[in-house]
Amino acid sequence: MAKIAIFNQKGGVGKTTTALNLAGALYRRNNSTLLVDMDPQGHLTQTHPQPNLDSAKSLFGFYQDNLPLRELIVHWDNVGDLIPSNKQLIKVDSIFGRGPAILNRFGIGLTALKKEHAVDNIVLDCCPYLGVLSLGAIFTADLVIVPIASDFLSLEGAKKVEKTLTAIEPFLKRRIARRYLMTRYDRRRNMSAQVRNQALEAFGNDVLDTLISENVTVAESPSNKQDIFSYNSNSVGAINYNALLDELIAQDLITHMSATQAA
Repeated sequence: MAKIAIFNQKGGVGKTTTALNLAGALYRRNNSTLLVDMDPQGHLTQTHPQPNLDSAKSLFGFYQDNLPLRELIVHWDNVGDLIPSNKQLIKVDSIFGRGPAILNRFGIGLTALKKEHAVDNIVLDCCPYLGVLSLGAIFTADLVIVPIASDFLSLEGAKKVEKTLTAIEPFLKRRIARRYLMTRYDRRRNMSAQVRNQALEAFGNDVLDTLISENVTVAESPSNKQDIFSYNSNSVGAINYNALLDELIAQDLITHMSATQAA
C-alpha cells in the first residue's frame, strides 16, 4: 500500500485535480485507490457525484468521535473510494493542539484500516496550510507530490514545502520522498519555462518530467463530477495524467498491481 500526499503551501495549484486524476488513472489500470479529503474546504468531496454526503461520516468523525476510517468510506465509480471532508475539520488544530499523539493519529488509523480494507494506494488531498491535517498526512506518506502551477507564487509555496520536509526528516529519521509536478503548464508562455527552470535549480531530480498542460477539460471535469478520464479520455489532460502515473511507476514510487488497461 503506497500512501501519496498531494501538498503545496499555496492554493490553486492543481492539488485536488491531481489527487482525483491520479486515482482515476490508477483505476483504469485495475489498481484500487482510496482518496482522503483532508482539506476543510472539501473541494474533492464536492466533486463526488453523490450530493450531501453524511457530515457525521467524514474525516472529522475520525478525529472527534474516534470512528474507524473504514466506517467513513464511500464508493466512487471509476475512481475508487473516498473518505470525505467536512468544514468542521478546520477545528482540529484548536481542539487537539499539535502534540506527537495527534500528529501520528492519522497514520495509526491507516495502519488499522490496512488490516480491514484491502487497497493498493491511498491518495491524500492535503489542505494548503501547515497544521495537524497536513502534518499527519506527511508523517505517514511514502511520497509527497508537490504541484506547482506555472507561476512564481506557486514555486515559492513549493520552496516552503521543501523547507518543511527537511525540518521534519530528523524527527521521522528518514528522508521523505518528494516529487515536484508542474501543472497549468503553457508552452506559449515564457513564464512557464522560467518557473520550471527555477524549479529544476531548486529541486533537481525531484522535479518530474511530466507536465500537466493548461487544458480546459482538466478545469471542466470536476464541475461535471468526473475525473478527466471519465469526462474525456482522449483529452490532453488525460494523456498528461497517464504520463504522470507512468513516470511514478518507472521510479518505483507507487504501488502498481497490473499494467492491464481497464475497459
